[in-house]
Amino acid sequence: MPRQRAFSLTTGTAFVVLIALICGLTLNGLLQLQALGSQIRTVVELHNRKINIITQTQVAAHLRTDSLFRMALANDPFERDAYFHEFNRAGFLVGSGRNALRQMGLSAAEQRSFDAQTRLVNNIESTQAQVIDLLNAERSADAHRLLVQEAIPIQEAFNQQLADMRNLYLQDNLSAQQLAQKTYQNTFLFTLVFGISAIALALLIAWRTLRAASLKSRLIREQMAALEHSRAALREEATHDPLTGLANRRLFYDRLHQVVRHAHRYGGKVGILYVDLDRFKDINDRLGHHVGDAVLTEVAKRLTVNIRDSDSVARIGGDEFVMLLEGVQGRQDCLAAAHKIEQALNGETSFYGFNVEIAASIGQALYPDDGTDEDALIRAADASMYRVKSGCESAQQHRLPFQ
Repeated sequence: MPRQRAFSLTTGTAFVVLIALICGLTLNGLLQLQALGSQIRTVVELHNRKINIITQTQVAAHLRTDSLFRMALANDPFERDAYFHEFNRAGFLVGSGRNALRQMGLSAAEQRSFDAQTRLVNNIESTQAQVIDLLNAERSADAHRLLVQEAIPIQEAFNQQLADMRNLYLQDNLSAQQLAQKTYQNTFLFTLVFGISAIALALLIAWRTLRAASLKSRLIREQMAALEHSRAALREEATHDPLTGLANRRLFYDRLHQVVRHAHRYGGKVGILYVDLDRFKDINDRLGHHVGDAVLTEVAKRLTVNIRDSDSVARIGGDEFVMLLEGVQGRQDCLAAAHKIEQALNGETSFYGFNVEIAASIGQALYPDDGTDEDALIRAADASMYRVKSGCESAQQHRLPFQ
């Protein structure tokens, strides 16, 4: 029981650890996927969007400067007016791009760069307005000079700031991609380790469970075999004599009952021999019970050897044996069997160094002549045995007609 309790505790602990591993694996996978999704959104939705806005703003700024330059070179008022509209549209695009960038949210460093750009934009707009005023006043030379000396350098500085910001976002984009890749690798390794651990633990639990089941199954088989052996021993003990292995009184009566019923139905005869050892008490008293037990065992062997396969022998008392003879033709068969048994038993045999003479008085009874039931037949055979022991029937038993 303690071993089974220890196994249950170990298995239960292993199951708890396995569930914890699975829960940890699931939770880690969800958290890592959430982090990876956030990083991807940062790369795709934020950095790439900002890069696109900055690129569009750079293009619009170049277009604004180019439109102003072409407007300064144009002599036709209508052509100059077209370039002016293009200049205004490009300025609108620059402003829209900067507003979109600001609405997406800026870090502290990005905000400082954005504020510097704002100051440049204000200078650019002021300078470009002066260029336009000079062009409208037909002072083209002054407009060209202001455009080359101030407007274009300021515009280039603005474009450079946009390029620097764009490069910064590209670096952030690359860093985010690397971080996402690292997160993926960590998630993969963590999932792999936890998965292998969970599988190994599951296999260990399965092995221990199967081993315990196998041991328990073997124990059950052993217990069943022992139980069957005990049942067989109990049946043997209930129906057989423990010393000689012969049938006991209970089993003999059951066999006699079956044989009598069969003989009654088909009109046959049944013979019984009642064997009682002579001077057996004297053997026990003089030589000891161990010698007496050896004599009883030897008698049982000789009785068993000298009967037919269809007949049976039982020990029904201390030194009393009874033999059931099936299918006899009459009393002469019983007397012949008794004479054969008497010859087989008579003689001197050595037991534990003691010479012991075995002799027996044998009575006989015949169904249905001497009785029609088991008790009547046993009483008749017992009475016959006592008559033999007293000498009344000894002569008849020794002088058979066929001798």
